[in-house]
Amino acid sequence: MTVQSDQSPNRSKEHYNVLFLCTGNSARSVIGEAIMNRLGSPRFTAFSAGSQPKGSVHPYTLDLLKSLNHPVDGLRSKFWEEFEGPDAPKLDFVFTVCDSAAKESCPIWPGQPMSAHWGLPDPAAVEGAEAVKRAAFTETYRMLHQRISIFVNLPIASLDKLTLKKHLDNIGKSSAEAGEPAA
Repeated sequence: MTVQSDQSPNRSKEHYNVLFLCTGNSARSVIGEAIMNRLGSPRFTAFSAGSQPKGSVHPYTLDLLKSLNHPVDGLRSKFWEEFEGPDAPKLDFVFTVCDSAAKESCPIWPGQPMSAHWGLPDPAAVEGAEAVKRAAFTETYRMLHQRISIFVNLPIASLDKLTLKKHLDNIGKSSAEAGEPAA
């Protein structure tokens, strides 16, 4: 059992803002945003952005989310600069979901949110028949759903920063094949 201490990042906080980052902000990060806004509501509000946004959400992303009854009206591909300014929501967590974004120099986020890398293969890069491409989007959804399910159930307010960071990193190492958290 982790004892609550003064190092607890959000001891009495009841709401958290989460940003999912990807390079193109057309698939993985948007899927993460949609899942978090469903599974984490009302405790979490999710956003997504990219370092080099495509300008539109991938049609297969929208199709998949619609088929799973996620609202898609507000989803759009946007640049991460939207989350840097004084009018931007204060971020508590930032998760990179692609290796390219994780290697880039991210902005200095106001409030120094906790971050972790939850890298996943890019479903938009998959080649082949339409069924193969759509299956890649479904697999991305499955992996993100599993990771976000674990995350939203963490006792965040009672964990010290080091323990919470370890949990976040372990979630990002979840096995893609087994759908199990890494040991």
